Amino acid sequence: MTQTAPHSSESRLWIRNPLAAFSANSLDASGGVVVSAGRIVEVLAAGQQPSVPCREIFDAGNHVLLPGLINTHHHFYQTLTRAWGPTANAPLFPWLQNLYPVWAGLTPRDLELAATVALAELLLSGCTTAADHHYLFPAGLEDAVDIEVQGVRRMGMRAVLTRGSMTLGEKDGGLPPQATVQAPETILADSERLIERYHERGDGAMIQIALAPCSPFSVTKEIMAESALMAERLDVRLHTHLAETIDEEDFCRETFGLRTVDYLESVGWLGNRTWLGHGIHFTSEEIARLGAAGTAVAHCPTSNMRLASGTARVLELEDAGVPVGLGVDGSASNDASNMILEARQALYLQRLRYGAQVPVERALGWATRGSAAVLGRPDLGQLAPGMQADLALFRLDDLRFSGSHDPVAALLLCAADRADRVMVAGQWRVVDGQIPGLDIAGLIAAHSAAARRLVAG
Repeated sequence: MTQTAPHSSESRLWIRNPLAAFSANSLDASGGVVVSAGRIVEVLAAGQQPSVPCREIFDAGNHVLLPGLINTHHHFYQTLTRAWGPTANAPLFPWLQNLYPVWAGLTPRDLELAATVALAELLLSGCTTAADHHYLFPAGLEDAVDIEVQGVRRMGMRAVLTRGSMTLGEKDGGLPPQATVQAPETILADSERLIERYHERGDGAMIQIALAPCSPFSVTKEIMAESALMAERLDVRLHTHLAETIDEEDFCRETFGLRTVDYLESVGWLGNRTWLGHGIHFTSEEIARLGAAGTAVAHCPTSNMRLASGTARVLELEDAGVPVGLGVDGSASNDASNMILEARQALYLQRLRYGAQVPVERALGWATRGSAAVLGRPDLGQLAPGMQADLALFRLDDLRFSGSHDPVAALLLCAADRADRVMVAGQWRVVDGQIPGLDIAGLIAAHSAAARRLVAG
């Protein structure tokens, strides 16, 4: 039976008869989807026709159709410090201590270029919604989140832009240099400004703002607690790094006398408006507490492997009721911003932990429906009537796919890395593997020059 939502009189597009489809739910989308007014209005099984004639038809017979991929944890600015020699072989704390002084030199133009590169990479990998954690506001970069908003709008994507913060500098026992920390009153005032100016609510929101003190080793308990109170008052989400490394666990015990989840609870963050970056080093009892609270986790497999941070217990987290999505993390600990490859890495890392029976579809679910749940977006991440028309279509005609049989499995097992078509809110944002109107060569030249200047000091 055709699955439909109330239809609009506006023009309709039928993305017809894909080679294969992954709906992230139980619906059969093998006949394609019908899009109108920025939403999916029909999901068709094989052989079915739209209930209302469609003015436009896109023949998807050579494409695998997915909901748009959703990235739940990133640091756009870090595209400027990828594969930097002094941190190529370092774990988290030394990695940060080497990079903080470099990042303190960021300029507004640097951030504009870095964000554009990150967003373009994400979009070309099939990603339609991205969460960015920006916590660096050195002198001259006070409007960092505003710069990111403009970049997202130019790219036509959705984003959750988190107003991060650091208040615990080196002189107070933290990791960041003093040039990168801000006063709590400055942070809170700017957070409220950003929410009032940019935060959109409800289905179809394109830009949302969340509050995101950086990590236990870079902020005080006071700013964590104040941020939680503001988030509740203004009804926005909360984000931070937590339980990424054993060093962080040790820091929490020595500084606060608490394990990470106890610390989270002590500052009013153990609840369902919170999502955590990484979430690796939890005990079984802590996993149960997170699940009972509805606190979500952004799993970042590539970064966790690159920094040797550990392996998140994703299946146990999900079984306990913890929403789990995927994040590419910063492009200096992943060195790429590619969501379809992140799903592949998640599949393999979790198979290494739990066995080869972890299915391809489960990993794709983390990148779509799971990530939507992490960000509190029930209107995203599935092919279903009423959902936002955010779609990713991949071709399988590269040499790497030759000889493959299951099109959905081939996306991950044969390492798809670039979408052919991407739609956001019913508008094509990638066409034939390219972003219309974006001068990639010019962007690379300007971005590379900024990267060289930044590390040269």
